[in-house]
Amino acid sequence: MRRAASLLMLPLILASGSALKAQSPHVGFSLNLVFPTGDFASKSYPAFLDQSGNLLSPASKETYDVGLGGSFTVSFPVDRNLAIRLNLSGSSENGTNRAPGYSTINLRHSQFNLGGDLQIFPQGTAFRHRGLYFVAGLSADFEQFDRSFGDLNSNYYYNDYNVDTTRKSRLGGSLGIGHSFGYDAGMRFTMEATFHKTLTSHDVTAGDPPSTDFVKLGFGFVF
Repeated sequence: MRRAASLLMLPLILASGSALKAQSPHVGFSLNLVFPTGDFASKSYPAFLDQSGNLLSPASKETYDVGLGGSFTVSFPVDRNLAIRLNLSGSSENGTNRAPGYSTINLRHSQFNLGGDLQIFPQGTAFRHRGLYFVAGLSADFEQFDRSFGDLNSNYYYNDYNVDTTRKSRLGGSLGIGHSFGYDAGMRFTMEATFHKTLTSHDVTAGDPPSTDFVKLGFGFVF
């Protein structure tokens, strides 16, 4: 995670230089829909046997549903076409692990992301944060995976030993496109679609959780 933190610091160092000298940073808020993709959306696990051929765990399939989250951003324009954005976001997704003949295991994945993004405004509207833009960035992803045979929305199960919890800190990358609607001044409505991919510590054979890959659709406002 030290390497991940070092890479994440690159856009933040840029932000602390020329970006922070820019006038009128733009603050934004958004509500996000998270659509899991790849192994995060659905992954099948084979049965595991011990050396004697006894069943340790049955074949199972793990799936996650669409999640909900939010973002807080501060965009620092450094040029007509370029802005550096600090990004704080979080989300949560529920899922299940099912195996024929066995009780269903309820799953929950939650994460907090601290990131730095580059925004490119091809129409030269970075200072007004208006119109079409492309975004790419890195994030430190602080994740938690909960598993329980009980209801994870119940305080009894969530606070009890019946919940198995795994925490993981990983580096993530994102790439996307967005658009700000409105006038040159005042509040503007924003829509953004990004693809997020886990870049480190996702080797399932080594015991890591699968890569947390998803498409995020954000709807919000920027000032």
